[in-house]
Amino acid sequence: MSLNKSIATILNHLEIEANYHKYLLDFIIPGGTSRGVLRQKETYFLVINSGANWGVGECGLFRGLSCDDRPDYEEKLAWVCTHIHWDLEKLLQELKEFPSIQFGLEQAFLSFKAKNKFELFPSEFSHGKAMIPINGLIWMGDKDFMKDQITAKLEAGFATLKMKIGAIDFKTELNLLEGIRKQFNSSELELRVDANGAFTELDALIKLKELAAFDIHSIEQPVKTGQWELMAELCKVSPLPIALDEELIGIRDQEMKRNLLKVIKPQFIILKPSLVGGFNGSREWITLAEELGIGWWITSALESNIGLNAIAQFCFTLGNSMPQGLGTGDLFSNNINSPLSVGDGALQYDPKQKWSNLTDFLTE
Repeated sequence: MSLNKSIATILNHLEIEANYHKYLLDFIIPGGTSRGVLRQKETYFLVINSGANWGVGECGLFRGLSCDDRPDYEEKLAWVCTHIHWDLEKLLQELKEFPSIQFGLEQAFLSFKAKNKFELFPSEFSHGKAMIPINGLIWMGDKDFMKDQITAKLEAGFATLKMKIGAIDFKTELNLLEGIRKQFNSSELELRVDANGAFTELDALIKLKELAAFDIHSIEQPVKTGQWELMAELCKVSPLPIALDEELIGIRDQEMKRNLLKVIKPQFIILKPSLVGGFNGSREWITLAEELGIGWWITSALESNIGLNAIAQFCFTLGNSMPQGLGTGDLFSNNINSPLSVGDGALQYDPKQKWSNLTDFLTE
């Protein structure tokens, strides 16, 4: 029995209701990307209940990046609450243009079904017996700011760093990478970079060749999305592996997904469940990628600890041993307290620790 059919069986004959809550997450330190500086992250919590039973999921809308960043977003959330009694498969189909709501809905029903409302995918990870290796994220900023972040991540025991590039002088970014490589070789420290589409057709290959000198594991999205021929050529001739990230957003049809991967032939794809249709959407991309011999890993997209927890538990069940791109939960000053923590470059979950009172959190 599929997960969705299992949930549908449990919900059959239940009188359920739903509501949603908007919440603004405040960055402790503004996060710099090639698309600008982030100071707040808007998100929504979808809560379903039947009597004393309840479930919660996070609809991690990402303004400026999500394909469902639309004026009618809250209207669609209200529609979901009105039609929450529908079959889950039917709801998800109706929400194909709203991947972050699909993700929140999947979480909410799994939470509703679970005895422990935050254990969506029971495993060694959720039981506190295994950890998930993750990369340490280096946000864009001036040279000193980025250097301080690098030092802090290395001291925290990260064996993989991911540096966002493309917003400051490229030579300065190369100097930072050179400084890291003088301390640690590629067998001691894995380096990933994320250009967020900052390179152009004229300079992309030149910059890829310069980056390759520092034994870079991979580069995410070197050029802007929608340039399949250019991206295919770069993936063919690049001296370092290329990972598609934003390129996957808004691609909903399975055949189009397959076509994109067959045309571009990337070395990796990076999956953000909030942006690609939740667990079901991520699984579909993974199946296609593996059929074509393309590697993949999972990344969070600045969700609160509600969404991060769901992504981490899902991620662990997939058995991918690569360091994942999961956030640490400590970016925001007003995040919900959770059993998630980071130590020695890995995300861990301590089931003995408590979550904040969810009712208080959602009504702030």
